[in-house]
Amino acid sequence: MSGGPWGSLMAAAQAGDAAAYHRLLAELGFWLHRYYARRLPRAMIDDAVQDTLLAIHQKRHTYDPQRPFEPWLAAIARYKWIDRLRTLRAAATEALTDDIAQPGHEEAVTSAWSLDRLLGELKPAQSDAIRMVKLQGFSIEEAAARTGQSVSLVKVNIHRGLGRLAAIVRKRADAE
Repeated sequence: MSGGPWGSLMAAAQAGDAAAYHRLLAELGFWLHRYYARRLPRAMIDDAVQDTLLAIHQKRHTYDPQRPFEPWLAAIARYKWIDRLRTLRAAATEALTDDIAQPGHEEAVTSAWSLDRLLGELKPAQSDAIRMVKLQGFSIEEAAARTGQSVSLVKVNIHRGLGRLAAIVRKRADAE
């Protein structure tokens, strides 16, 4: 079998192993939550996860254990994400007036400015990768395509950049 750990669990589930199926769905639930957290408004995440788990359950017979599991899963998750985006587009919106109070607006602006200054202390490739993946919600693959870096290099730049940010913050906290 070439389906990886989740593929092995799905193959066992297809053979009637309820414990393997329960474990698979639990692990996929965590992964899907992270997947949708980068792509959807917070209020839509749980419903998207549930819809996707239901689709996986309904389509489980279509999974071929000789093939990788992750692309099969990603295709289902992507289609459910697109379905959610369509509902967002179709939803009615209300115009906001200028007199809406925004508590904590000053704090948010200050935090954004501070974060921008911190990211400015990193190498541009690290800063760009962190902005795209961690702040703007792009996938690693999308960030790689936009920056021209390999997927591995984007991951390395994020890891090293976050480590550098942590060191800068620790150093400043120790100085105070």
